[in-house]
Amino acid sequence: MRRPLGGNDRGQVSVEFLGLLPLILLVLVLLWQFVLVGYTYSLAAHSADRGARAATATEGGGAGACRTAAEDQLPAAWRAGASTSCGTGSGLWKATVRIKVPVLFPGAGDFPWTVTGTAGAAKEDRG
Repeated sequence: MRRPLGGNDRGQVSVEFLGLLPLILLVLVLLWQFVLVGYTYSLAAHSADRGARAATATEGGGAGACRTAAEDQLPAAWRAGASTSCGTGSGLWKATVRIKVPVLFPGAGDFPWTVTGTAGAAKEDRG
């Protein structure tokens, strides 16, 4: 039986894995952060849409209903840094929601930029 040249290479896979582990973890953290950015965009758009539709309600509609509906759609961790504005003009209720993007998980810290979601709903005259 022939012995391999270079001696014993037992454990080489473990050493290579440990060498690549920081890179693997960095890639996973970056992927998770990209998911959070996308989810924040989705939350802002959905919240603005709900606010704009609530403003057009027959009873209890308007800017107050718009803000309340938009903020109620946000999870508590995103609500802290959010701002909502609602207005009307040219036959349209418009809601704008601005949310800060969290770093790694909501509540830990935020990036310095905000995500903006805007939606509009037509005012309907019920006459």
